[in-house]
Amino acid sequence: MNKKVLILCTGNSCRSIIAEAVLNKYLDGVEAQSSGVKASGKVNPNAKKVLQEDGSWDDKYHSKTLDKVLHVDFDLVVTVCDNAMESCPVFPKNTKVIHVGYEDPDGKDYSAFLKTLKLIKMELTPIVRMELGL
Repeated sequence: MNKKVLILCTGNSCRSIIAEAVLNKYLDGVEAQSSGVKASGKVNPNAKKVLQEDGSWDDKYHSKTLDKVLHVDFDLVVTVCDNAMESCPVFPKNTKVIHVGYEDPDGKDYSAFLKTLKLIKMELTPIVRMELGL
């Protein structure tokens, strides 16, 4: 049975989408989803491009609001921006919530998206693995 992880940020267009895709590709036994506290409703084209180049993109990834995932019984919630950390709702059953922040690449050049992908792969993946006991 897969452990369920929610990646939460503000706009759900860059960092959280990248993290969702990375965790789904590189962590066996994990089913990651993402959402935004104020979702933009779109995936940043550079986020999609960096994930396509990594082989992590799936057309199911899209920007969605928190209410679209609140029915899921998550094992872990990860906030990836300060705003999401500050406005993170309380989840049922005392779901563990951790914060691993990343600079927002939105509005920056493509290299910022490559850096975000690399940091999430190197930092977030082992943290989630450890938090879930995988």
